[in-house]
Amino acid sequence: MSIHTPDIKRVTTHIIQEMKTRGEKISCLTAYDYSMAGIVDAAGVELILVGDSASNVMAGHETTLPITIDQMIYHATSVVRAVKRALVVVDLPFGSYQGNSREALNSAIRIMKESGAHAVKLEGGLEIKDSITRILSAGVPVMGHLGLTPQSIYKFGTYTVRAKQEAEAQKLVEDAQMLEEVGCFSVVLEKIPSKLTKQVSETVTIPTIGIGAGPHADGQILVLHDLLGINKAFKPRFLRRYADLNGVMTDAISNYIQDVKGKSFPNEQESY
Repeated sequence: MSIHTPDIKRVTTHIIQEMKTRGEKISCLTAYDYSMAGIVDAAGVELILVGDSASNVMAGHETTLPITIDQMIYHATSVVRAVKRALVVVDLPFGSYQGNSREALNSAIRIMKESGAHAVKLEGGLEIKDSITRILSAGVPVMGHLGLTPQSIYKFGTYTVRAKQEAEAQKLVEDAQMLEEVGCFSVVLEKIPSKLTKQVSETVTIPTIGIGAGPHADGQILVLHDLLGINKAFKPRFLRRYADLNGVMTDAISNYIQDVKGKSFPNEQESY
């Protein structure tokens, strides 16, 4: 059953901002294909992220680094075709924006033009300010991403909680303020202490979207396949599973195999 506000025909960055202003939490999920995106959108989430986590979830890579911009555009195009209401944000993949603001702009424009998405997301703070500013100057909405930034996993060396030390926490607050000042419409906070999420959310006026960052963010996001229990191997502390589709799907496929081998499928009613 959908619980979204029926009078909103299309969620925009302006509506996301209004939700923070009135204290309404923002629901976000990932999606990577047409079928799943249609279900997620119809259920009523405000924001769908076509995440570079497709590298892990859809392609089986260990990290998000291998996915290319062409592959991100393919996934984004599939999602946009299905979505009628949600705001669709697409990750710029590793190597498509770091260190070169012109390349960052070209990457963002390609995603927007070829996929029909509504915004892009970049990981990082001050070090990618030039790229963010250049993208924004072209009229492309940008979502920031601070804390644990998976594209920098080899720099961190671990997926552990970030910004537990005072210096890193202070830099994160300053980066969040910078993202707001240059014009980002929101920022993802990943795997940081709950009290730091509260501080950032109260410091900036743009919406914060948390993942593993406690209850004080203005919204929450999870990877769809984790929430649905399709991926059973991933068991972080912050994940709440709302279904066991791995079990449901395995049972269904096993029953199909049994019926085929037992010659009960197809029966006369299922034949022409």
